[in-house]
Amino acid sequence: MPGNEEGNRGRSEDDADDLRLMQLVGRGDTGAFEQLIERHQALVVGTVARMLGSNSDVEDIAQQVFIRVWKSARRYVPRAKFTTWLLKITRNLVFNELRRTKRRAQVPLQSEPGTDDPPLKDETNLAPDASLLEVELRRTIEEAILQLPETQRMALVLRRYEQLSYEEIADVLELSVPAVKSVLFRARSELRERLSKYLS
Repeated sequence: MPGNEEGNRGRSEDDADDLRLMQLVGRGDTGAFEQLIERHQALVVGTVARMLGSNSDVEDIAQQVFIRVWKSARRYVPRAKFTTWLLKITRNLVFNELRRTKRRAQVPLQSEPGTDDPPLKDETNLAPDASLLEVELRRTIEEAILQLPETQRMALVLRRYEQLSYEEIADVLELSVPAVKSVLFRARSELRERLSKYLS
């Protein structure tokens, strides 16, 4: 498919830009580091927020991710896409935080204005009660995601919100592709169960 090839070419160009910036960061270039943060802040902050749910630690952990990038830049060897490596750092810090606090965050995410996911049903001009129900459903989905075991949660967040391929998720989680499919299947089954009253 030509569209697909263009998408892949765009991605590999992005990755080449990331690698170029990382080489500069490795030489202590703070301007290049700021550019990297600008390019990937939304990915890191979004992933951390959806994993932890509580808004208080999100900025702090996202900052720690980029501090690790800065400290590792000199030793950085591109074995995978830059974003895969970045998400591995994010995964490690988020999993550490989850283990450290051993808490299941109950605070629903406050979505930023304009960053809402597309509605589940494409119906324009929803009646006010229907759009309220949609907000409640989205909140319930977010809360249900927060109840999932950490690996299932991470796989689901990367697939649902970041649109990563199975192969990319496998790299981030250091699992095989069949294992990722199995983890996602379990996560979706669990969500379906928790959301059954909305789905009936």
